[in-house]
Amino acid sequence: MNAPQNTPQNTRGLERRMGDWARARLPFALAEFTMFVLKQGWACLFGGMLLAGIITTKLIWQPDWPLHRYDALFLFAIGIQALFLWKKLETWEEARVILLFHLTGTVMEWFKVNAGSWGYPEPGVFVILNVPMFSGFMYAAVGSYIVRVIRIFDMRFTPYPPFWQTYVLAGAIYINFFAHHFLPDIRIGLFIATVVIFGRTRVYFRIHDREWWMPKPVAGLLAALALWVAENVGTATGTWLYSGQAPQHWVSFAKLGSWYLLLYVAFATVSLVSRQALYPKGRPVQTRPRQ
Repeated sequence: MNAPQNTPQNTRGLERRMGDWARARLPFALAEFTMFVLKQGWACLFGGMLLAGIITTKLIWQPDWPLHRYDALFLFAIGIQALFLWKKLETWEEARVILLFHLTGTVMEWFKVNAGSWGYPEPGVFVILNVPMFSGFMYAAVGSYIVRVIRIFDMRFTPYPPFWQTYVLAGAIYINFFAHHFLPDIRIGLFIATVVIFGRTRVYFRIHDREWWMPKPVAGLLAALALWVAENVGTATGTWLYSGQAPQHWVSFAKLGSWYLLLYVAFATVSLVSRQALYPKGRPVQTRPRQ
């Protein structure tokens, strides 16, 4: 997939130089793994910076400071987003779809917090319906990761199911996050639906010249695991806590399933602008390194 319009080419040049450096010094498999990890880190830059801000503010913030910690995180998140657009790490088109997922995530935060599922124990000025406004940027970080990882790894998804199926699935998942408080929880059926709809879909990605692949549900599960680990950072710092949870306790492993399902909502949202990766034309599968 070609780089999106307005995306600077110097980042691709930097990635290639790093890859050339690793391949000149490491065995092929280790070089590929090293570059995979580095590219994943580059893809989740927004989320990584936000987590760094959460940890740093927890370590240094004092209760008598004039600016609340949550408000500082909100301003910091706005600054990150502005930096990404200024440096063209994201295009305006990508930012719009990330904003859409930001808003859908914030609506869910409003509902879940006021339903008692989790809460934010600290005070703040930029708070709406008991939810600090920085929380929406955590969902934006997920959307940012998806659009960036598609571009950075030159991904494509094939065979991709009909769009209407993916949107119906995403809608059902999103509604169930609310409805299970009043109606039977259908998440088991939704888990099955993700495999039925996406079980044949392969995620092809290129680290350097060789193209690798994994099943879409496996990719979703691995991404959900990373998000679950990141969420434990949030609860360990007391930034938010689930009902009945103490900061020193791990987030329930059942939340991994929630993140897995939410990723399908995020991916469906991002697919509104990243269609080229879903239906690529004229791009052969490369299974061996180019000579």
